Amino acid sequence: MRCSESWLREWVSPALTREALGEKLTMAGLEVESLEPVFDISITPNRGDCLSIRGIAREVAALTRTPLTPISISPVPAAHQEILPVTVSDPSGCPHYVGRIIRQVKVDQPTPAWLQERLQQSGISLINPIVDVTNYVMLELGQPMHAFDLNKIKKGIVIRQSKAGEKITLLDGSEKVLDDKTLLIADYTKPLVIAGVMGGMDSGVTSLTQDIFLESAYFTPPAVARQRQYYNLNSDSSYRFERGVDPAIQREAIERATQLILEITGGIAGPIIEETSQKDLPKPRTISLSPEKITVLLGFSIPEKEVEAIFTALAFSWKKEKNHWQVDVPSYRSDLAIAEDLIEEIARIHGYDKIPTHPIEANLFTSHAAENAPDTYDLRQAFSHQGYHEIISYSFVDKKLQALLDPQEVPRELLNPISADMAVMRTNLWPGLVNTLLYNKSRQQHRVRLFEIGMCFLTKGPELVQQLKLGGLITGLAQKEQWGEPGREADFFDLKGSLENIYPFTFKPDTHPALHPGQTAGIYYQTHKIGILGALHPAVTQALNLPPRVFVFELDAIWLRAQLQKMDHKRFHEVSKFPEIRRDIAILVNQTIPSEEIQATIRKVAGDWLKESFIFDVYAGKGVPPGLKSIALALILQHPSRTLVDDEVAALMDRVVRTLKDQLGAELRS
Repeated sequence: MRCSESWLREWVSPALTREALGEKLTMAGLEVESLEPVFDISITPNRGDCLSIRGIAREVAALTRTPLTPISISPVPAAHQEILPVTVSDPSGCPHYVGRIIRQVKVDQPTPAWLQERLQQSGISLINPIVDVTNYVMLELGQPMHAFDLNKIKKGIVIRQSKAGEKITLLDGSEKVLDDKTLLIADYTKPLVIAGVMGGMDSGVTSLTQDIFLESAYFTPPAVARQRQYYNLNSDSSYRFERGVDPAIQREAIERATQLILEITGGIAGPIIEETSQKDLPKPRTISLSPEKITVLLGFSIPEKEVEAIFTALAFSWKKEKNHWQVDVPSYRSDLAIAEDLIEEIARIHGYDKIPTHPIEANLFTSHAAENAPDTYDLRQAFSHQGYHEIISYSFVDKKLQALLDPQEVPRELLNPISADMAVMRTNLWPGLVNTLLYNKSRQQHRVRLFEIGMCFLTKGPELVQQLKLGGLITGLAQKEQWGEPGREADFFDLKGSLENIYPFTFKPDTHPALHPGQTAGIYYQTHKIGILGALHPAVTQALNLPPRVFVFELDAIWLRAQLQKMDHKRFHEVSKFPEIRRDIAILVNQTIPSEEIQATIRKVAGDWLKESFIFDVYAGKGVPPGLKSIALALILQHPSRTLVDDEVAALMDRVVRTLKDQLGAELRS
């Protein structure tokens, strides 16, 4: 925000020196970059009220405890009764709209030198007296305005949402193709303005204009922010609307602009046209504040009379009740919402230099960030102990990447994304894991093992459902490179083994559009499916320039955490003093039968004597009939209280072989 010293002095005490003005502006948190006759001031994003001469003057008056000297703005009486029909079909985006017709203006009149000088000192280009006046009022009062050539408006003004495919040529010469979510000022045939951002070329005031329609409106910050970013446009108007324009000054601003236009260009003004939606305007705010809270937050007490003097200096309406103040927040201070905001105001007006120094004391305690959130510490530790590195990635991801890794879900799009590659809410954790893999790959890290626990966002009918998930990824060597054994690439079973180390899952063949059709399995507990794992589809790895063998998984973290909490980890068994007996069998079985089903059948038959069983060989090919596979299993048998004899071991093995044949069609391989 730039303003000339002479302009600012119209509003504040003339007794203040230039250096004093600069000092007070700095105390207000407004960084003054120059102490020449033009003040160059940096405004923090929360102080939209300071984006005007009046706003800065309020700060100086409050800091110096001197009265504000407002300019006189008198209503301009209507010289004719002509009005333009105004329809507000989207009051949520434009809850207050004010306009008036001014006829017989002379645009060829020069802008007065004093006005030209102030605009130029404020960094505003001169256009014509009508536009110059609207810019002047914007700088003076903080209300952006717009003037139309009345003869270019067809039938009336409509404030509405755009229709997809509509086009508008803007004042900067660019043509924009509109989506269906843009707030417009339009007539009955075409768009005239992208509301709060920039006017259209076809309806602007030119040297040939004789009659104008002057508008002053309040547009809500989210509406303006969205379309300013969507169309990549920047303007003084959008800068102010995004930070919060005073919703109560639109009528005052149009009176001020009318007064200046009539003085400079002549003309006759009509009555004010006003449309207001009270329910959509920002609600008046009253904040309750007690002296005790001020003392607790600042660490020292401020006399109550001083607090009340500060309220008065800031032009806050207030009343004292039993043990607290009820403070009415002015409409132009959209940054004040809670008691802590008022205490900040009190501290800065009182003077930060007056705050006494003393040792910091605090009652500190730790608690979970969210009382109802699940504790996932055990899950994190379990994967960390297996050599996985935890990542934390954004919930916002690239739309194309999300579609590639989860095409069966439609993600929610953000209205105001931080960037193009953070445009949608993630539906699974794989985009963050893949991006981290790419980051490591570009830095020559080829053995990567990652996991993440994070929230995913799924659309279930009209609702957005949040789900906490656990996801992981591996690629590269199964073990760190070493001299003792040859390197081996990680595979599906390495990832499956990591999951089995966490919980006794079962796995069944499954499909997923982003995974390899022959290397995908659903993760189950009994009959309940809780996740999926597999190799990324070759088309995905090629599209993302990933290594050819990348394996991922994802499962329900809430369910898994609940199951781990139920598990009794404190089970102790006496170690048997009697010897183990190992028996190996090799069977031919249909390729479609999972190994887990084979082992479950063996456990059921062998009972308590079976200490362990594992597969040590799987073969399919020459010598094995088509459609079958050879599986070799080792059975470790042990009795808890005596030595097993050969006859009973042989009888047990016979029962195992018979059951495998009867239930699974398995045959002993000779």
